[in-house]
Amino acid sequence: TQVLRKSLQRGVVLSTGSLLVYEAHKLMSRFAEVHASFKVEEVIEQADYLYGSGETEKLYRLLVQHKNSDDAELLWRLARSSRDLAQLSSTSAEEKRQLTYDSLEYAKKALEKNESNSAAHKWYGICLSDVGDYEGIKTKIGNAIVIKEHFQRAIELNPKDATTIHLIGIWCYSFAEMPWYQRKIAATLFATPPTSTFQEALRYFHMAEEADPNFYSKNLLFLGKTYLKLNNKKMALLWLSKAKEYPAQTEEDKQV
Repeated sequence: TQVLRKSLQRGVVLSTGSLLVYEAHKLMSRFAEVHASFKVEEVIEQADYLYGSGETEKLYRLLVQHKNSDDAELLWRLARSSRDLAQLSSTSAEEKRQLTYDSLEYAKKALEKNESNSAAHKWYGICLSDVGDYEGIKTKIGNAIVIKEHFQRAIELNPKDATTIHLIGIWCYSFAEMPWYQRKIAATLFATPPTSTFQEALRYFHMAEEADPNFYSKNLLFLGKTYLKLNNKKMALLWLSKAKEYPAQTEEDKQV
């Protein structure tokens, strides 16, 4: 009986010890998760500050350290910063190509980690279009429907994102002005080739402007260009003047 009692007491002690170890493990795991979460939030906060300051190279150096992250918010920002670095005139042609392909991989990984992330869909569409510039017009046209689907999904998830609405406008504009030989390529790739009109493009550019007035120099430019295509010179002058007066903060603004 004494042996049994001692054994039971020993078992209770062991169980208590095991429980304490288990609880300590749970506590440490939660601490690690919270710590990781704080770290991600800090990196994102720093990244957004650098992006707003136009510090393209510093931003890339910060985010590329986290290329193996499982956080979609970090990954789509890395895709964007890789693309922004590729757009700089100081970046060599070889680096541009590598960064363009890298940005697509980061955006793809962001989508795999969180399919419900609006920005991941947007940047996947943008980066897929960029890669098409290296793979030829056939690939670029072939990817067109997939690109538009990702932009539409991004808007479903975030209806007030003016940039994505603008991008669908660009998509429509590109297909509206597509030359005959590209239309022939499209006809070989699709049973029903994608088409659009300048009126449809104009509608999206205006929707983007309504969502966030004066948000992007390129939207102002394309409002002007689209009105020119529709032979409305008065409205074209209005929007092109706004584009010209837009304060140039980025290299793209200067090009506009």
